[in-house]
Amino acid sequence: MRTVRAGRLRTTAVLIPVFAIAAGATACGGSGSTSSGPATVGIAMPTKVSQRWINDGNSLVKQFKAKGYKTDLKYADNSADTQADQIRTMINKGDKLLIIASIDGSGLGDILVNARQKGIKVISYDRLLLASNDVDYYATFDNFKVGQLQAGAIVQKLGLKDGSTTGPYNIELFAGSPDDNNTQYFYNGAMNVLQPYIDKKQLIVRSGQKRITQVATLRWDPTYAAERLALILKESYATEHLDAVLSPYDGISRGLIEALKTDGYGTTAKPLPVVTGQDAEVDSVKMIISGEQTETIYKDTRELAKVTFEMGNALLSGKKPKVNDTKQYDNGNKIVPAYLLQPVSVDKSNYKKELIDSGYIKASDLK
Repeated sequence: MRTVRAGRLRTTAVLIPVFAIAAGATACGGSGSTSSGPATVGIAMPTKVSQRWINDGNSLVKQFKAKGYKTDLKYADNSADTQADQIRTMINKGDKLLIIASIDGSGLGDILVNARQKGIKVISYDRLLLASNDVDYYATFDNFKVGQLQAGAIVQKLGLKDGSTTGPYNIELFAGSPDDNNTQYFYNGAMNVLQPYIDKKQLIVRSGQKRITQVATLRWDPTYAAERLALILKESYATEHLDAVLSPYDGISRGLIEALKTDGYGTTAKPLPVVTGQDAEVDSVKMIISGEQTETIYKDTRELAKVTFEMGNALLSGKKPKVNDTKQYDNGNKIVPAYLLQPVSVDKSNYKKELIDSGYIKASDLK
């Protein structure tokens, strides 16, 4: 999220090249070995609240262990202080590589300096670590495109894309957490698509809340988002129908849908608006099948874990990881070399092909 945790109507998955992996044995046995034994990889994940982070952590552990490394996986319960303490412990224990999906992207500066001083490499995982010279690489998805795909789904579902309707339609906007660097990419990508329709008054934001500071959702909290929407509905939609909601993440989407249903949406007379999402969580896919949530963004985190493993293995083997972006991700101190994977927009028409046929979700989990 998902560093609130941006649009996509392309559904062709991009094949990820397999990076060269050192296969030769070291003096101590495997590619995961050092002169003092197997190297330990510290993996700092933000939370277990979202299933995707559990899956990410497990995938990374599986791949590094298969190559002979030890792993040190920690979850921080969405507490930036807890995560900072966990990473300090990893450094003090002598972990040789840190993979960090940050909670507060700008809050680890001194800790990362310490890591560099001890020769520890750092990979930023899905959420960019900010304001630091001590981030070596970044593995993520094309986050600007995520927003474009979400917004594109709204435009398509409302008939604006093909010109079959011109509106006006009412829309409200939600973004991710303000301390997650991905938030600006998701939201800027979405507004890249939506703004022309807003300018032409084909889409109307009746609350007037359009700045990212107004629409951000701290820690991607569904309860906060639902409370904000409930207030918007009370103040701006007493006599109007809400036609679309830009939601950045499935957990938030489900909270928003509950708020909408509480306000009377979900009937023939008052249908639910178009609601986007991200992460293809099972509960949200079920809601897509039932017609409550409209769309989600599928990011194959198995491929993200694979790319990250290959980056880490290259670093620990004294090699240079492969990247495909050296311009886009400025963390405030440096451009962080990155590998970007491609997201896919999923709705009722293609969830079987994208999610079930690919093995990402079991059909039995959706019953």
